[in-house]
Amino acid sequence: MHVDEETVMRGGTVAVVGGSIAGCAIATAVARAGADEVVVLERTRGRLQDRGVGLCIHDERGAELGASGALPAGIAAHPLERRRWVVRDDDHGPGGRVIWEQPFPFHSYHWGLLWQGLREAVPDSVRYRQGETVTGVAAAGTAGAEVRLAGGRAERYDLVVGADGYRSVVRAALCPDSRPQYAGYVCWRGNFDAALLDGSGGAADPVPSAVTTVCFAGGSCVIYRIPGPDGPRVNWVLYAAPPQDGRLRLDDPTSFPPGGLTPELALHLAALLDREFPPYWGRALALTGPADTFVQPIYDVETPRAAACRLLLAGDAASVVRPHNTSGAAKALQDATALADGWRAATTFEELLRGYQETRGAAGRDLVALARRLGRAQVERTPAWARMNGAEMAHWWRSQLGGSPGIGGRAMAP
Repeated sequence: MHVDEETVMRGGTVAVVGGSIAGCAIATAVARAGADEVVVLERTRGRLQDRGVGLCIHDERGAELGASGALPAGIAAHPLERRRWVVRDDDHGPGGRVIWEQPFPFHSYHWGLLWQGLREAVPDSVRYRQGETVTGVAAAGTAGAEVRLAGGRAERYDLVVGADGYRSVVRAALCPDSRPQYAGYVCWRGNFDAALLDGSGGAADPVPSAVTTVCFAGGSCVIYRIPGPDGPRVNWVLYAAPPQDGRLRLDDPTSFPPGGLTPELALHLAALLDREFPPYWGRALALTGPADTFVQPIYDVETPRAAACRLLLAGDAASVVRPHNTSGAAKALQDATALADGWRAATTFEELLRGYQETRGAAGRDLVALARRLGRAQVERTPAWARMNGAEMAHWWRSQLGGSPGIGGRAMAP
């Protein structure tokens, strides 16, 4: 078969838009796979490692990603073993009543420490340029794709990868009709020094290897330990309907970042904890300082394609999945693995893009669909938790999965 001379892969030049977890993983993957030149364009000038939120990676996904080289060894992680579902019940003491336990084979991470490990693994040949705001991208046929930077400068590359998150500039070019859709509820996030649990008015966290899910009408909250730069921390994510008085702008995925919580929103959160939580867990979450507390609307995005026309999407740029699925970091690292595998096997950029679309396009859409089901069951249409027993909870959980083997993402196809 005749191959257009202009499309033959001869090492190639790659621009990665976005330099966080997905961006670092993609840059490392394509550099190791044989790209001649890799440039990361990160708009932030500050230290991304200061982000303190927690995340989890399923043990099977972690092993798979470690073997592929996408997840470097030595990054601090906290082992988790099971998940406890708890309801407020004053007859069972301040910790509430456990209505169900299930296996939870994950390791938890501190976002900043995971990013730092991935950043340190980026080869020296990659140029990581901070303070570079990409204002637009455009495909240029067999000549590659063009990146437009703030200030008017344009740069051309053989391939442009969007790893630029929720409001991806690259997604806007490749899939202009795919925009973040508000899910109808918000998540409150926070983390605090785990040593403070001893002073929260109850016993220290009784099960450090467990995830505790506090269940209440119209929402739920996931609480677990993560490693931190200065020792273990407790991370929590609380899902609920937003205040109904207009204090939140629901057109912006990052309305109130860490340190930006208003006194009115802080009072709303305090009232929610007091009204719905077992006293121990309500007091525990109240230990979170204002600088470590934030709230954001929940969104999701699915795209009809993940790659075409010398543009490719990875991580949250390709699909925004509600956090219930506990798959975001693993999915980003799997995207990087798939791109590296495709790079080594392909002879043309068109072949590379087709292969990536086939392997990662459906994966993102499946994760979005599962997370929507989880969100409906755990926030939008919560059951009568307190009246359920273990067998009923297990059946309820299977109905959410809808045939999926579990949360945390799926194994990559061999």
